[in-house]
Amino acid sequence: MKMVKSIAKQQQIYRACKRVVGKHVYGNLYGVDKRILTSMQIVESAVVTSAMLGNMHILEIMKRKFDFENSPDNGGVSVIALIEESHIAVHTWPESSYATVDIYSCGVHSDPKKAFAYIIDRFKPKSYKQYFADRSS
Repeated sequence: MKMVKSIAKQQQIYRACKRVVGKHVYGNLYGVDKRILTSMQIVESAVVTSAMLGNMHILEIMKRKFDFENSPDNGGVSVIALIEESHIAVHTWPESSYATVDIYSCGVHSDPKKAFAYIIDRFKPKSYKQYFADRSS
């Protein structure tokens, strides 16, 4: 009987908890201009603006420029924004004209699809793949 009370209590707690909302948009960008993919300023600005347009709130930004073939002008860029709702991450490979974008938000009023669309508009890839995962409970 004690086990039944425990399960009933767990179910009561579960019902009292708010539903987790998880929207995950991610994708691959192909044929992006190397000048975009090597520019920390462009990539960081795209992340910041995408967060604003997607109604997400940046807490902190981490960024890194990587060397490619010992030439800092050719290296890729990674920008990761920790947002109140989760994260936005962009990683670039200029030697392959390629970038990945990952936007995850648990904000009820956020719109990661809109944020992703802005990055596509800003990077102007020749083609891209976009995926969506509902990560809600």
